[in-house]
Amino acid sequence: MKIIESNEHTLHGYFSRDRQPIATVQSGETVRFRTIDANWGYVDGEEIKISPLIERDPLRGHAIIGPIAIEGAKKGMTLEIQIGEIKVDTIGWVYGGGADSHLWNSLGVGEPPFYKQFWQLDADAGVARFQDYTVSLAPFMGLMGMPPDEAGLLPTPPPRFCGGNLDCKELTSGTSLFLPIAVDGGLFSVGDGHAVQGDGEMSLTAIECAMQSVDLTFVLHPDMQIKNPRARIHGGWITLGFNEDLDLAVFDAANGMLDLLMEQRGISRKEALMLASLVVDLRVTQIVNGVKGAHAFLPDNAIR
Repeated sequence: MKIIESNEHTLHGYFSRDRQPIATVQSGETVRFRTIDANWGYVDGEEIKISPLIERDPLRGHAIIGPIAIEGAKKGMTLEIQIGEIKVDTIGWVYGGGADSHLWNSLGVGEPPFYKQFWQLDADAGVARFQDYTVSLAPFMGLMGMPPDEAGLLPTPPPRFCGGNLDCKELTSGTSLFLPIAVDGGLFSVGDGHAVQGDGEMSLTAIECAMQSVDLTFVLHPDMQIKNPRARIHGGWITLGFNEDLDLAVFDAANGMLDLLMEQRGISRKEALMLASLVVDLRVTQIVNGVKGAHAFLPDNAIR
């Protein structure tokens, strides 16, 4: 198994089709990543310190590791990322308002002082603790994706059809994410570890944290063609959609689900819509990345 650390050779804060891969893997190969948090923070004893590498990055976006090239990957194919064990580090943090932003002003928390709290993370017990609060961990990587076929350095915050800052809490250990490949080689990067998050990511952050280990297996599907990300999760399937307009993001997610039902059952689009209206749930993935996210959920055995 390849092990890839966060260092000056692997970290960057942007997507680019022109960035040279740090490694090339075969389809079916597993890589273990050790990530710092989205804000370029790493745990040093009892505190989080910011990596000086952020000063060298041209965009200073989310700290992501990569890119990883997949041997034989071509534009138009699909990459499956099988998500294995994810182990959080020992400290995480959450924002809760205190600055002038549309989101925080809308929720009545835009006035100073700035609110940020640190949580103690216990990977073995599976919990996070802050004062008298304890919540269960459900770790996942907020950012997994590849660059689109566009020139220049592209910012990390907006999710795209080829992945990126999805912030989908369903992508925990034991699930698989399927992404359209937009450039030859794929050029996959990962980062933005989350210890736990609710749908929507209402405060702008989850419990943001570094990860001691993230095991990802890359499987190439040459004959699968999809327009937007989809995922096989615990208990069913989801399809994802993104747009600055949340309504349009929902429509993209719904269209992806109709495509999935048609593929799986060999039925017409109208019949797929009829079934989806009975058993598919539409959910808000996140509202905080400029480009909003939605996902449609089809439970296993909902149609018998």
